[in-house]
This record gives sequence, structure tokens and C-alpha cells, in this order.
Amino acid sequence: MVEELLNSAVFAEEASSLKGKNMLALISGRRNSGKTWLSVNLAQALSSFKQKVILFDGDSGINNAKAQLGINYVNDLDTVIYGTNTLNQAIYSYDKGRFDIIASRSGSVGITTMSVGRLQILGDDLNIIAQNYDKMILDIIPSMCKSSKVLTGMSQNALVVCTDAPQSITDNYELIKLIQSRFPKTNIQIIINQVNSVEEGLRTYKMLEKACNDFLGIKPPLLGIVRQDTRVRDSIRNQSTIISRYPQSEASIDIMSLAQRIIKNEQFN
Repeated sequence: MVEELLNSAVFAEEASSLKGKNMLALISGRRNSGKTWLSVNLAQALSSFKQKVILFDGDSGINNAKAQLGINYVNDLDTVIYGTNTLNQAIYSYDKGRFDIIASRSGSVGITTMSVGRLQILGDDLNIIAQNYDKMILDIIPSMCKSSKVLTGMSQNALVVCTDAPQSITDNYELIKLIQSRFPKTNIQIIINQVNSVEEGLRTYKMLEKACNDFLGIKPPLLGIVRQDTRVRDSIRNQSTIISRYPQSEASIDIMSLAQRIIKNEQFN
């Protein structure tokens, strides 16, 4: 699935000039990793620690950030893609979560059809907007499209979201291999998501770490583990973050801890 993701020296070279220290690119080698859900909740968690945060929804799947939060505003990312608005005009203040968002429409394919030149302009604009925030989270589609290449390349920080499914471990190893090859200066860290326990999360991480060490000569550090939580589905069904709806749940506690580690980690400053 990710064999050709970021597989372009041209993109790597052009995107390198857009590197953003405060940009966190959440990416996964496989769908159904809970990446978008994690991006939304991480944005709120960071904001709760007095961080000014904006989430860029670059993954326009059916269950994208706009759908998960029940946001229904007109001037979204698609109006930028089709030339109606500027990127600044597409910023929406999600007051309940105390963060801003640039959201795409559910199921939209607009960003995947943008030309190289327009993607570069989008990247430049995102870099400018990011300067007004403490953190910009980039929710990146797990595919081989041009937008994934540009968005990953412009961030100095790639947070790879992996589950305990064997195929997820394999696909994320391949993704890490590609990121290291095309963007060697990118800080790669691992988030283990949707596991039944911390112990299970550590076992999953160790398998991925061993593959990276044995075949790539690197040991991407573990940034955090987010446990499976029965209340996740209820929060999504009610178009709310789990942090707002169930702040004392295991998943909420794990995401808050994840946000604290990001803030304390010097490489994100």
C-alpha cells in the first residue's frame, strides 16, 4: 500500500525547503489505524496545555475530521482547492476543543487531484500559517498520492501510527523505510494505537523497532501508547472528542500523556 509513498526525489528536494519544526505529520502505512481520530483528540489535548493548535485535515476519507466533529461550515479546504477562498479563509475555530482546523469535505478527492505546483503553493501557505501557532498537526492520507508526499516532506516530525495488526507493523516498517530514504532529517517517532494494554503496545513497538534496527539501522523512539477504549465509538457517534465526552477514560488519559511528551520533547520546539 505504501510502496511508492514519498517515492520521488523531486518532491523530497522541493519539500525540504518547507520543513516546519512545529509541524507534526501524523501518518500511517495502513488505513483503520485510528489516525484521524487520534489527530483530532491530540489537537484538543495539546490545546488544554495552553498550546495554540491548528489541525490540517489532509485525509479526506469518509470518516474525516469534519465528520467526526460534526463540523458543517461552508468555507472549507475544498473551496481553497477550487479557487473560491484562500487557505486563511478556510480556518475554522472549533471552540469546543479550543483549536483551529482546516477541514476537507467527507469523501472529497480534491487534494489528491492538485497539481505539483498548486501543492507547493499549499505547502508554502501552510508553512506561513504554522508560524502563528505553537503546533500544526497534519493528518495525512495513507496513500501514494502527491499530497502525502508533499505534506510529509514539509514537516520535520513524522509521527507514525501503528496498531498491533501484523499487516500494520509490516506496512509501517515500509513507510518508515521510505521516509528515512527520502527525508533523512525527519524525526520519526512511533505511536501505538488501539491496543488492549500497555504491555501489548510495548510488544508491538518492539517488533517494529527490531525490524527498523535490523534492516534500516535506526531505532525510531516510542512516543506513546493509546489503549483501546469502548467509549471511542460512542464519542465518534456523538460527533465529539473522547477528551470532551469521557475525560477520565483510558484513551483520554493516554492522549493527554502523549500531548505532554510532545510539549516536553525538545525536537518539537
